Amino acid sequence: MSSALSLGIDFGTTNTVVALADASGPAHLVKFPAPEGELFAFRSCLSFHAGDRPNDRAIAAGPWAIEAYVEDPAETRFMQSFKSFAASESFSETTILNRRYRFEDLLSTFLLKLRAYADAGMAELPERVIVGRPVTFAGGAPSEPLALTRYETAFERLGFKEILYAYEPVGAAFFFARELDHDATVLVGDFGGGTSDFSIIRFEREAGEIRSHPLGRSGVGVAGDAFDYRIIDNLVSPALGKGSSYTSFGKTLPIPNRYYSAFARWDQLALMRASRDMREIRSLVREAVEPEKIERLVETLDENYGYQLYRSVSHLKEALSADEAALFEFEAGTISLKGGVRRATFEGWIAPELALIEKAVDAALANAKLAAHEVDRIFLTGGSSLVPAVRAIFHRRFDASKIETGAELESIASGLALIGRERDLGRWTMRASEAP
Repeated sequence: MSSALSLGIDFGTTNTVVALADASGPAHLVKFPAPEGELFAFRSCLSFHAGDRPNDRAIAAGPWAIEAYVEDPAETRFMQSFKSFAASESFSETTILNRRYRFEDLLSTFLLKLRAYADAGMAELPERVIVGRPVTFAGGAPSEPLALTRYETAFERLGFKEILYAYEPVGAAFFFARELDHDATVLVGDFGGGTSDFSIIRFEREAGEIRSHPLGRSGVGVAGDAFDYRIIDNLVSPALGKGSSYTSFGKTLPIPNRYYSAFARWDQLALMRASRDMREIRSLVREAVEPEKIERLVETLDENYGYQLYRSVSHLKEALSADEAALFEFEAGTISLKGGVRRATFEGWIAPELALIEKAVDAALANAKLAAHEVDRIFLTGGSSLVPAVRAIFHRRFDASKIETGAELESIASGLALIGRERDLGRWTMRASEAP
C-alpha cells in the first residue's frame, strides 16, 4: 500500500474509470490493454462461464466479459448495469452457476478482475480510495445506507485502509476547477447510464490555492440507458411485432407487450429463450396477422442479437447528437431494419425523461438557494450530456457562454482522485456510516 497516492474510482452503470493522483499535478487515468486496443473506460459487466466440472467457473469482466458472452451465450451468465441494484432492498442475492452472490460479492468480484486487467497503474494500491456515488441511487425506493454498506464491504476486500465516498458531480467539479482563473459558482451536471446528478459548488482562490464550498445538489434515476430503451421501444419493437395482433378461436387479440419489456437490457434477451414466453412467441408465428414480424422476434432471441442491436442504437443516438437526422441500421442474420430518424422525433420519445432531468436541475438551484443568473459556469459531463435536448435544458436557463462540456468519461474519476489530496476531506466526502 502507498500513502503517497490517492485513488479515485468512478464505478458507473455503464463504464468504470479509475484515476490516480500524487501530491501535486494532474490525475492520471489507469489504462487497460483490451483486445480491441488500450482503453480507460472499462465496461461495468461480468460474465460467468461454466467449466467442465460442477464447481468450475471462468469469470471475466469488462470487454472480456462481453466477448465471452457473445461467443457462448448459452453457457455464460452475463451481468451488466448491476450498479442499479446497489440500493435495492428487494435484491438480496442471485444464484450464478450454483453459487450465491450478494451485491457486494458481484462488486468485489468485478473490482478484483478490473485490477487484474489493469496496467501497472494498479500494481500498488494506495491506502486511500475516493469512491464516486450518485446523488440519488437508481431504483423506486433506493436505500442510501444499504448501498454504501454494500460498497464498503466490496472495497474493504481490496485492502484499502480508508474508504471515502464523494458525489459523482462533485468529482467532475474538481476536475473542471483546474481551468478556473477566478472565483466562480459552478453547476455540474453528470449524465451517466443510470442516473443524472447535479451539484452546485463555489470555488474561490485564496493564497494561491483553490478553496471550494458545496452549495446544493440533486439527482434523478434516469439517464442514457432510458434513452436507449425509448429508441428500441419506438423504432425496433414495432418491427418485431409490438402493437400487432394475432388470431385465436376466431378472435383478433393484441400481441402481449410483456414480450418486449426485456429489451430494456440487451443481456436479458438471451434469458427469454428458455422461458414460457418464448414458447408462446414461437406458437404465435402461425397465428400472427403479420407473421414476418414475429419471425424477426424469434430470430433475434434465438440468435442472441441483443448486443448488435444495442450497438446500432448507440450509433443512432451518437449520430443524432451531431445531425438533425440520421439513418438507423440493424442487420443480423436475415433481419435488416433500416430507416431514417429525425432528431425531433427522438426528442419526443425521450420527453418523459427530459422532464424529470429538468425538474432535477431546478431542484439543485432551489437546494442551493440560487437563481439561474447567480451561477457563473456550467460544466456538463457524461455521455448523455452530448444529446442536444439535454443541453437545451441548460440553454433555456443559462447564458450559452457559461456552458461547457468535455472529458465525458474521465472527469469524475480524475476529480475524485484530486479530492483525495484535499486538506479538509470531511467537507467533500463521507464514510459509509455517515449516510442518512
